[in-house]
Formats: sequence, structure tokens, C-alpha cells
Amino acid sequence: MRRIFGAPQKKEPAPTLEQAGDRLTSRGDRLDEQIRKLDEQLMKFKDQLKKTRPGPGQEAIKRRALQVLRQKKMFEGQRETLYNQQFNMEQTKFTVESIQDTVQTVQALKGASKEMRGAMKANKELDLNFIDKLQDELADMADLTNDINEMMGQSFAVPEDVDEGDLMAELDALEGDMMAEPAAGGVPSYLQEPDLPELPTAPQANAEEELGLPAIAQRT
Repeated sequence: MRRIFGAPQKKEPAPTLEQAGDRLTSRGDRLDEQIRKLDEQLMKFKDQLKKTRPGPGQEAIKRRALQVLRQKKMFEGQRETLYNQQFNMEQTKFTVESIQDTVQTVQALKGASKEMRGAMKANKELDLNFIDKLQDELADMADLTNDINEMMGQSFAVPEDVDEGDLMAELDALEGDMMAEPAAGGVPSYLQEPDLPELPTAPQANAEEELGLPAIAQRT
């Protein structure tokens, strides 16, 4: 049966954008090489025309140069077509890559959203009601701590019947005394050394007494 109808041919996979782009690039390189060779021939014909006198020889060179110029124009047209194809290929490749990037981005966001939902369910610390209640408890504890510190900071054995105005007046008077005593180097009087009385001086003896001689009686 296969000999009569022939075996089904295996369908080859379609080329990828990279493969198609490489093929266009290879064709463009070959056309560029052909155009370069034709330019070299045209330069030679130009030099020959300068050196050849008008006549049949010069006309023959012109015909050959025109033929090469037509080939160059044909190859340039083909090269322009390849440029357009490569541009379209690059645009298509860019669009496909953009779609692939978008799909990957959406998939990544989808996975992140799933992880966030799982974390919200698994951790009660992320519940808004729990956080709000925790904040209230912390505020109450802060107020209680302030009350405790205030109570612990109270002074003991302080008379309560002392007038605050009298205390302020006494403090002002103390500051006035300190300002009025500059001679003591700014030291309050209650901190200065007391003035002691001078010691009595011993009676002076005569020179004879000091030497152990009897004193001479003075004449009256």
C-alpha cells in the first residue's frame, strides 16, 4: 500500500523567529558582498573610461559598466526588501518577547498573591483586629507604667502644711544673700570659715632676765 500511495511525509516543525532572523541576516550579508564587488568593477570601468579615447572601445566599456550598474541596482533593491523583512521580524520578535514577559510577570504576581493570602490566614499577627487590640493593650500598659513611676517618685516625710509661697520667698532671700557676699569669692556665709580671736602676746622680758642676770633697779 505504501508503494502505491506513498508513505506520509513527516512534517517538519516551523522555524523559530531566531532561525528565520539568522537566515535573513545571512542572505543580507551575501547581497552586501555582491554589491561591494560590483562597486569595485564600476571603479575599474571608470578608470578605463578616463584613459580611453572616444570611440568604439570607450562605448564597449560604457555598455559593460551599464550592465554592472543594472545588476547593482537589482541587488540593492533585494537588499532593501531584506531590510524591511528583518525590521518586521525584529518587531514580531519584540512583540512575542513582550507577551512572554507579561505572562511571566502575571504568573509571578499570582504566586505572590497566593503566598500573601496563605500568610494572612496562617499568622494571626497580621489580622487587623488583633493588631488594633494589641495597640490598645500597649497604650494601657504605658499609662499604667506612668502611674507606677509617679507613685514610686513620691517623697516621704515631707510636711504637707508648708506653704509653697513661703518656700519661694525663702529661696529668693537665700539667693539675695548669696549675691550680696562677693568678697568671699561667691561662697555663702554659712559655708565660710569663722573668724577666730587673736592669741594674747607674752610679756617681753629684759635682756638681763633672759641671760640669767639680776635685774638692775631703775632709778626713780
